[in-house]
This record gives sequence, C-alpha cells and structure tokens, in this order.
Amino acid sequence: MSRPPGVWRDVVGQDSALALLRRAVDDPAFMTHAWLITGPPGSGRSVAARAFAAALECPERGCGQCRECRTAYDGTHADVDLVSTEGLQIKVDRARELVQLAARAPSVGRYRVIVVEDADRLNEHSGNGLLKAIEEPSPRTVWVLCAPSLEDVLITLRSRSRHVRLRTPPVEAVAELLHRRDGIEEPMALYAARAAQSHIGLARRLARDEGARIRRRQVVTLAGRITGVGEAVGAAADLMAIAEEERDAALGERNATERERLLLTLGADPAARTQPPHVRAQVAAMEREQKTRATRFTRDVVDRTLVDLLSVYRDALVTRLGLGAALVNQDNSALVGQVARAFTAEGLLGAMDAIGTARERIDANVPPLLALEAMAVSLQLPR
Repeated sequence: MSRPPGVWRDVVGQDSALALLRRAVDDPAFMTHAWLITGPPGSGRSVAARAFAAALECPERGCGQCRECRTAYDGTHADVDLVSTEGLQIKVDRARELVQLAARAPSVGRYRVIVVEDADRLNEHSGNGLLKAIEEPSPRTVWVLCAPSLEDVLITLRSRSRHVRLRTPPVEAVAELLHRRDGIEEPMALYAARAAQSHIGLARRLARDEGARIRRRQVVTLAGRITGVGEAVGAAADLMAIAEEERDAALGERNATERERLLLTLGADPAARTQPPHVRAQVAAMEREQKTRATRFTRDVVDRTLVDLLSVYRDALVTRLGLGAALVNQDNSALVGQVARAFTAEGLLGAMDAIGTARERIDANVPPLLALEAMAVSLQLPR
C-alpha cells in the first residue's frame, strides 16, 4: 500500500476513500456541497476531513507545504472552521451560528469549509437547525460531517450528503505512521498499534504515556480475576476508578489553568478566598461546562476500557477455536490462554455480548457503575 502524498500523508489505510476525496478536489463536476465521512473510532475521520479542507483551499490541490494547507489543517485558515464539542451534544444555538457562518462567502480561499467533527452529537433540534443550510447550500460553501456510522447521523442530514466510508486501518500502517510522524521506535509503535486495535489516537497515547499502558494492563487482567459476585463488583469498581484516574490526569491541570486564565481576564485575584458576584457567576458557568466535559470524557474512557476488556475474550475465542488470527494481546498470552480454557466458545461469545450490552447501556445514559456491575457478574470465570 503506497503512502498518500502531500496533505493526505497522515490518512493511512484508506485508499478507496482518498480516491473519492481527491477526485472531488481535482474535478469540480464531481464536487458536492455536503460530505459525510464515517468510520470506526480511531480510523482517522477528522484527519481525513482536515486534509480534505486543506486540499480544497490549496492552489496545488493539497501539497501539504503551503500556508493554505498548514492553516486549513490546523483550523486557523480564515475560510475553514473546525467544529467539535466536549459536551454530550451540539446544541441548537451552536447550529444557528454555523448556519450564519455558512451563508458568508469565502474571504480568501476557493471555498468556505465547515467541518463538524462530532456530527453524531447533533440532536434533533440542532440537526434540523443545520438542515436548511445543507439542503439549500450557499455557493462555494462545503460541509464536511464526521461520525462513526451512517446510523449515528440524523437521516435528514445523511440523505443530503455524499458518503465516504473509512475502514479500520491495518496495524502495520498505524505503526508506520507513529514511527514516521511521531518518532516512536518501531517495536513500541507496533505494540501500541496492536493494543489499540488500530485506533490511531489511542495508539499514539499508549506509545507515549507509560501511565496509559499501565492502566490498560490493569483493565485486561480483570478478565482473569472475576471468580465470583464479590470479585465482579470489585472489578466494576476498579474499571470506574481507572476511568476516573485517567479523567483526572487528562483534565485536572487543564481545568485549573482555565480557571486561572478566566480570573486574570476578569481582573480578579486567583489567590483570593472570595470573589465578587460577577466573577463568581462567570466561574460557576465555566465549572458547569467543565463538569459536562468531564462526564463525556469519563464515558468515553469507560467505553475504551471495555473495548480493551473485550479484546481479551476475542483473543480467547480465536485461541480456543484455533483460528490462527493475530492476537491483540500478544504480550499477555498467558491470560488469554487462561480465559480460553475456562470458557466454552459459547461462553466467550456470551461474555462478549455482555460487554457490548454494557457499552449500549452507558451510551443510553445508564449510570456507568451500574452497567459495569451487571456486566461483570456475567463475566465470572466458570468453576
């Protein structure tokens, strides 16, 4: 598989999708006003969308070196807007802002490009708020929506967009990207790509953060420890504790920095024990946003830990059936063998179903700990 050139160089393992996007850049007759890029988590949806935006603005159609490419890719180009949310949903007020933005002509580039990286977080109201702007587009405005799957996007939006589907990239392609782009040594890059199951962002973090690798090991080893109801409840608590530890590590310093910056902007003393009423109101609003962000982050981390746990039962099933497929947890083959011997093939499938059900329940706003406890009870090792 050849490496894509220019601005596309970090979109790995997506030859057919890149062919569609590059054709649109090169052929105005093939270009359309709304695109929907879907793919499993970590497949590079936002990277592909940013590369597409950069190529649309580049005089050389995506050289990767010019000012237009660099600024479009990082979201500082005057005519490229990257939209994401740290909350659970994109609200209707934000959608209205985007509609107004889409009505403006591009100021310096060929197109005004609006990339919505979390189109799956548009609710019915905010999605319908965008509908008219996408249904009756302004000249030279391009919408690029990103979501895990077609089913995650409102049908009214996906029916008006051209679909580009990404796939899970090969482990070797992700490892090569980590080595080339991030300077990670090849053995570590290959381990991280395999352990992350080709999730590019997660693989990068595993390769660079020893704490993340430790937390992952703690998760996968739970599969060999659940021997009764008490251990199941304890395992669920451990999973929540691991997620909260990662949340605090990722957001604690950021939240403190945001608070200090806000107080300085308002002319308040960050060291003061009490603040004036108008300052307290601003701080309270910021803390509500931080709480929403923490809720989403925790759920996302719990979901990732469940994917890691699921990989153990997947590997055990591969081992028990003698399928010969590569193991995700090659570095923990003893644990995989233990689980493969303890369960029947049907039992392993049942365990995988229990983990899938827990992910669905958490996505439907069931309290994570309750969903994890119900799941863990189903994962008890047979006597």
